Amino acid sequence: MPEALMNLDQSLFLTLNGLHSPFFDQFFWYATNPIIWIPLYLLVLVLLVREFKWKTITVVIAVALMIAASDQLANVSKYGTQRLRPSHEPEIENLVHSVNDYKGGQYGFFSAHASTNFAIAIFLILLLRRRYRWILPLLLVWASIMAYSRIYLGVHYPGDILAGIVVGVILGILFAMLARFAIRGQTNCEQAC
Repeated sequence: MPEALMNLDQSLFLTLNGLHSPFFDQFFWYATNPIIWIPLYLLVLVLLVREFKWKTITVVIAVALMIAASDQLANVSKYGTQRLRPSHEPEIENLVHSVNDYKGGQYGFFSAHASTNFAIAIFLILLLRRRYRWILPLLLVWASIMAYSRIYLGVHYPGDILAGIVVGVILGILFAMLARFAIRGQTNCEQAC
């Protein structure tokens, strides 16, 4: 990454990370806890069952594979690029606002949180948007909160987040296409059998 771009990324990070308050410290800390989102997960599961009936199993398998792909791609990228997280960068680590002394792992490019949450959001939007139009803003807000929380908590630069979002969108589209293909195949088999 060119030095000018890295400096811009670092400067933008310090600006965004510097916008903190006790309320948002708690908000973003708890927002990253998956247990908080159980009602959303249950709502989405109900919608999937209503839409796909027993074929929801195919959708759940696709989501599990997509999450694994996102996570593994992020890990390969992190250890391949070895870009330090802001919370571990010697030049700025004393300027980073962290919550509950959370620093994350050593490397941060790209954000697995951003990638995975945007992959899930895009995947579900593509599968459910025709019948449930309101799902689009709900899932995009959810994924954006999850992505921004990484900057707020001091563990990712904006560039890490942007790259994670791009990867997540691509994975969401690919896995939605695969899931639709598999569901169509199951439907054709039912009709022919």
